[in-house]
Amino acid sequence: MLRTHTCGELRAENVDQEVTLCGWVDSTRDHGGAVFIDLRDRYGKSQVVAAPQAGVPLVESASRLRSEDVILAKGLVAMRPEGTVNDKLSTGEVELRVTHLEILNRSRTPPFTPGQQDLPGEDLRLKHRFLDLRRPEVQRAMYLRSRIVKSMRDYFSEHDFLDIETPVLGRSTPEGARDYLVPSRVHHGKFYALPQSPQLYKQILMVAGYDRYVQVAKCFRDEDLRADRQPEFTQLDLEMSFVDADDVIGLIDGLVARLAAELLGMEVELPLPRLAYDEAMERFGDDAPDLRFGMELVDCTDLARQAEFRVFRGAADSGGRVRGFNAKGAAGEFSRKRIDELTDYVRQDFGAKGLAWFRVEEDGTLWSPISKNFSNELLVQFSERMEAEPGDQLFFVADSWDVTCKALAGLRRRLGAELKLYDENAMHFSWVVEFPMFEFDEENQRWNAMHHPFTAPRVEDVALLDESAASCRAQAYDLVINGSEAGGGTIRLHDCALQEKVFRLLGIDEATAQERFGFLLEALQYGAPPHGGIALGIDRFVMLFGGWDNIRDCIAFPKTQRASDMMTEAPGDVDASQLAELNIRTIPLSER
Repeated sequence: MLRTHTCGELRAENVDQEVTLCGWVDSTRDHGGAVFIDLRDRYGKSQVVAAPQAGVPLVESASRLRSEDVILAKGLVAMRPEGTVNDKLSTGEVELRVTHLEILNRSRTPPFTPGQQDLPGEDLRLKHRFLDLRRPEVQRAMYLRSRIVKSMRDYFSEHDFLDIETPVLGRSTPEGARDYLVPSRVHHGKFYALPQSPQLYKQILMVAGYDRYVQVAKCFRDEDLRADRQPEFTQLDLEMSFVDADDVIGLIDGLVARLAAELLGMEVELPLPRLAYDEAMERFGDDAPDLRFGMELVDCTDLARQAEFRVFRGAADSGGRVRGFNAKGAAGEFSRKRIDELTDYVRQDFGAKGLAWFRVEEDGTLWSPISKNFSNELLVQFSERMEAEPGDQLFFVADSWDVTCKALAGLRRRLGAELKLYDENAMHFSWVVEFPMFEFDEENQRWNAMHHPFTAPRVEDVALLDESAASCRAQAYDLVINGSEAGGGTIRLHDCALQEKVFRLLGIDEATAQERFGFLLEALQYGAPPHGGIALGIDRFVMLFGGWDNIRDCIAFPKTQRASDMMTEAPGDVDASQLAELNIRTIPLSER
């Protein structure tokens, strides 16, 4: 090794030792003949001093160093002079008094430096990701990611799981999002698909008798992006045989407790709390609610039917809902301008018709520009239903069930953050269970699987597959951390006849089922055990455990929101000869 120590390693006990450090020049300071260099690597920083005693050539060489030059510095470790100790650095008591300095590689003037406070825009940083990855905050994310993955692998190894890789080149199956397709050169006109998940392969492994499978799997989905979504992502994927939902949930409870203890020094009480889907939607309007704060939704539809206010009454009489929540003690936070902004927010982002509100006055009465449309008695009933007190602000949305859920859940999340209703460093883990088996696609007038088409219904709901698909509940469960879905899983269908029935409900006819899933249907007829599993989003775990807002901060080489790699400029053009080999030609957008 060129170096004897890392830049974050030196301490007082190393004084008088001759050591060699290698790293990047973070900054230099010339103090009248002595040059001070902050030398950086991923372990930390050390102060390197080129003093006059080292000789004029060495000092001159040190004075010509620039930010991000890569150097080797050899010398003796010494205590820093009194009054110059840097308490912000773990190496801040000592310095390396250099006797030999070697420039391993010069750096061009960088467009930004890893240590600068005013960082440039994300596009520039992703274009020069090799520089951005040197930033301590990004290095912290990579370190945390490594620790999380190692801890996960250790945990499942201790529980007798086998780490088994599944193919990346498979076939396209309808699982929700668009597939990324890979043309085959050998099989003319045919395509592989990159996996949206290893779902089918891990079920085959259960049929094959590998009763505990786990994998850190790359997955791909060609869908619109957002802060917590990437076209390629990594999940901790697992499957187990001879289990029910409680077994899978209990196993992940233990993993969560371990990660919280190891990474956060936090003790998590088990079992983690569970909310049924219906309860979560009723109380929070969200199937991944943030439970770090209250501000729960309250249904006032029955009261709305008695009001003269046409917006409330119209929604209630047409089968919609009138629901709201109480922003406790926050009336002083809401100017008319801010309320207008919030109204635009629920309209534009969630399709709500508007946002109604009341301020609770000092005498306990409700005031709003719409108050005149309510009798005093009815206002009292609204106040009691909302548990209103002086200084509270009440917000309501009157619309369809779906819109009231989305609008109020979105508004609740926004105000929870803006009003600082929770500790940003707090962590809350919970489960949402008993999801609907299906959701109805109004546009195409058909049923879709809420999770995926291989999900088993609750045992008590199997008969509902023939009677009322809307009432059928799935053996499905989502892990929620701070209001983000961090993982999701189901118990799978292991009975071929039942799987075929679900396909038919989803509009997948027998011929299509055989074409796309024939291998699975055949496997289920050769002694398939009851089985189930879960996939945990590693990118999201890192984001949530590290306190970041965007998973791009937690991935070494992320894509932008336009699914492009700014550094390598992928996706890019390919040679015409490559396309010809694959029998592919591109069609200009103007000709489509």
